[in-house]
Amino acid sequence: MKAQSIARRVACAGLALAVTGGAAACSKTSSSPSASSGGSQGGGGGTYTVWDPYPQFDGSSDWSKLLDKCGSDAGVSIKRTGYDTSDLTNKELLAAQQGNSPDVLIVDNPVVSTLADAGVLTDTGQTSLDTSGISPNLLAAGQLAGKTYGIPIGANTLALYYNKAVLSAAGVDIASVKDWPSLTAALAKVKAAGKKGITFSAIGTEEGSFQFLPWFWGSGANLTKLDSSQAASALSLWTDWLKKGYAPNSVINNTQTTSWQEFATGQYAFSENGTWQLANAKKAGFDYGIIPIPAMSGGTAAAPTGGEFVTIPVQSKTDRYATTQKLVACLTSADNAYATDTTLSYIGATQAVQTKQAASPDLKPWVDAVAAAKGRTSDNLGTKYPKISQPLWTAMQAALSGSASPASALGTAQSAAAAATK
Repeated sequence: MKAQSIARRVACAGLALAVTGGAAACSKTSSSPSASSGGSQGGGGGTYTVWDPYPQFDGSSDWSKLLDKCGSDAGVSIKRTGYDTSDLTNKELLAAQQGNSPDVLIVDNPVVSTLADAGVLTDTGQTSLDTSGISPNLLAAGQLAGKTYGIPIGANTLALYYNKAVLSAAGVDIASVKDWPSLTAALAKVKAAGKKGITFSAIGTEEGSFQFLPWFWGSGANLTKLDSSQAASALSLWTDWLKKGYAPNSVINNTQTTSWQEFATGQYAFSENGTWQLANAKKAGFDYGIIPIPAMSGGTAAAPTGGEFVTIPVQSKTDRYATTQKLVACLTSADNAYATDTTLSYIGATQAVQTKQAASPDLKPWVDAVAAAKGRTSDNLGTKYPKISQPLWTAMQAALSGSASPASALGTAQSAAAAATK
């Protein structure tokens, strides 16, 4: 695709920021040889550029060493730059306009459809990437209009951490928590025993929508109909918990980090949070367990997937794709993905990696949760998702603050989402 055509299409791609947020930029470059970005060089040897959202990893990290090894195996050098997630999206949109995209772009999964719609990314058919071993529910986050744009490097999602001592003192057997009524009954017992029930993040940002989605989907609701009776049931669950004191009013402003800090006090029975808190859980100083988030009537609710896709941006010199394909295949191979997912606290995107991880008691619940998870842009929502998510989190805030009933708040949200997605 010509740079002029891309430039016209990326003008509307700022919607990605509604998903990824607006954190400050921070970048580091590995010690690999420097070079101009991918669009300026031909195929065969030379330097290939990789942009990723992992600025926390410097040139001495295992991640950077893996990139260099994959480059060496492909006969090229790697220039790697790590950006903050939101800055990475902006950088790529600008680079695409200038015809100067990196060879490999590792990007947060909800952004893939926005970049694909802008004409920034190649699809896997163009570059012969093999996606046959990828779990379909994880691959769906990178699909748009019947095409797939990249490969997930792994996934994280949400589940319920629980404090074993708090539940034991309240006479709650965790095996009894199988659906919403049994979870609510457990919270009632915990409160009666003098402890606190559950904490989560319901902040008015994408983070809040992310945390609400397991309950929304677990009710049987669909993002194309925010005002359904099922959706109202999910939001009523949360508002009832606040009214009864099973969840603190602080959830309205909680991020996932501050929610975790509440759980870490040892006073709460449950915390809705992600795989990224595993290291903190081990440092918490109390025995904990993990269960998937239950659906309304039992079973595991679909939780949203987090994590990144390894994608190949459009290049003017298409002879570069053959080498780039080797780099992506190396980064996402079973052995390398297992090591990378361990570093990132991700669950693998393939059955082979998941089977290895499931052998660990700490990871088995997360493997189960990821198996039931789905992408926020799945169901062919693509670039419509950010326009739906914002009305959804606005409805959550209205209902939890008491300024509107769940049904009324969701009715307003559906009208706003329908108007925005016409």
